[in-house]
Amino acid sequence: MRTRVWQPQEPDSGVRFCLVFPREALSIPSTRRVLGDTLSRFGLDEESVADLLLAVTEACTNVVSHSGPGPKYEVIVQVGRTRCQLEVLDNGQGVDPARLREIRRSYRRRPDLRPVARPVALMRRRVRPADVADLPESGRGMAIMRACVDEVSLRSSRGVGTAVRLGKRIELRDDAPLATLDERDLQELKAAG
Repeated sequence: MRTRVWQPQEPDSGVRFCLVFPREALSIPSTRRVLGDTLSRFGLDEESVADLLLAVTEACTNVVSHSGPGPKYEVIVQVGRTRCQLEVLDNGQGVDPARLREIRRSYRRRPDLRPVARPVALMRRRVRPADVADLPESGRGMAIMRACVDEVSLRSSRGVGTAVRLGKRIELRDDAPLATLDERDLQELKAAG
């Protein structure tokens, strides 16, 4: 197993944890369930949880579909009072740098891949079957992730694996445990591991 150094946006606050799942399609609903329950218990508002879950589902689906052989993938989560960062990591085959540049260029050239509405608002809207039929079979993952969160970055190296980092400004409910913790409590949580 490799060790990775991860520098979150809020280095001195919040809670950090790691989830490890087998690299198989059946693990994706489990990832959603465990992560969704945990984020809700920390006190994130419903819309933030929905957006984060949709984005992480796309990232995990890409791991399972494209990363090649390997036993597992990891989801590292950092939750603070105003921000949540998730990183989906695999130690698969990685993406060829030329292909990665092509993915980034095609995304910039295709404004139609950038949804203008937030995903939660889209789910409340009635979708016509003809609209869905016109969508491409694949290649929407980055666009969906970018629509759900504020920041998406992708790092990949051949033979090393891929890391997708997702960052989102969040709102906490009034009864959120993170909202009531002071800095000393957060330091104790961090020290406890």
